[in-house]
Order: sequence, then C-alpha cells, then structure tokens
Amino acid sequence: MLRALFVFALILSGATTVTAVAQPAEPAQIITERTRAVLDTLSTQREAFRADPIKLRTYVKSQLDDVMDRVYSAQLVLARHARTASREQVLAFAEALTNSLLNRYADAIIELDPQTETKILSSTPLRNGELMRVATHILRKGGEPVAVDYLFRQRDGQWMVFDVIVEGISYVQTYRTQFDELLRKQSLDEVIAKLKSGQIEVKNAD
Repeated sequence: MLRALFVFALILSGATTVTAVAQPAEPAQIITERTRAVLDTLSTQREAFRADPIKLRTYVKSQLDDVMDRVYSAQLVLARHARTASREQVLAFAEALTNSLLNRYADAIIELDPQTETKILSSTPLRNGELMRVATHILRKGGEPVAVDYLFRQRDGQWMVFDVIVEGISYVQTYRTQFDELLRKQSLDEVIAKLKSGQIEVKNAD
C-alpha cells in the first residue's frame, strides 16, 4: 500500500490545471484543491483504467507533467553524474525513470479508496523563501495516517514539486542511491537504455 501511496503522492503534487488567475497557486493550495479531483477521476474511471492500462498511464503522466519538475528531480537523482551529462541525457533519464515508475506502480493506485483525504499540516519556507516544504497526512479509512512532505521550488513563476517524502523516505534520495551504484559501473546512456527496456527496475519506495 505504501508503494501505491508513494505514486499517488507524486500524482497529487502534479495534479493541477492551468487557469486564468492573477497569482500563481501556492503549494498547499495546489495539493488541497486537486486531491479530490484526482481521487474522483480514479474512482469514476476505475473500470476504464483497468481495461486500458495505457489510458491509465497517460492520465497519470499528464498529471505529473503539470507541476512535477521531473528534469530538476532527475538532476538531483543523478547528483554528481549530472555534471558531465548533456541536457538531452538528463531529459532522457527523467523520461525513462518516470515511465519505469509508472510501469511498476500505476496499476496499484486504481485500488485506492476514494474516501482517502489529504490534510495539510504546515507550509515551511526554506532558503529564504526559494523553496517550500508542505507537510501533509494522507488519511485512509481504517488505516493510520501516512506522512507525506512535498518539496517545491519556483520555476518561471510557478511552484513546482521536485521531491516527495513518504514516511521519511525521499523520492530523490531513494533513486539517487540506486543509480549512483549503477552509474559507477555503467555509462549514463547504458543505464537509460536499460531503464527503457525494463532491464533495470526501480527499487521499492518502502
């Protein structure tokens, strides 16, 4: 279940829509306003998603692409290996990592209870306001609350998520550790190719 919530948390962080407003949405607002919309979509489209896994992955990816800064996250995951990587390689790695996560976990979120709720606990500015950490609890019927923190940064005047921390487990740190080990033995291009082909599986987030 934690793995499903891990991907669900990523979706929530990116599940916003573009609207004609004077001020960009604040991080807590992004999470709060879109939680119900995502759950409602998962609930109403449950059978369609089960029948068409491609439709499910397309939906999930569209939500991630809205405000998840996948390229910046990929740079953080690659860490020192990003210093010698081209932008094209970083983009390819970000795409391959996202697809690998979706292939492994996306189906699990279909079973999430539509009564799941997200409670905002706090919003804490970091680095003189350049970053924002939003602490939340995902409230599940019949289960203990799951602590989820979102790390945001501004890009082009919009708050973008670059890391999600579920029960103290960081998306960035989890995959940084895995890929650092791989990249000590293989080139970045080799790792990207193996991610795309499924020869490399991302580790569990729990």
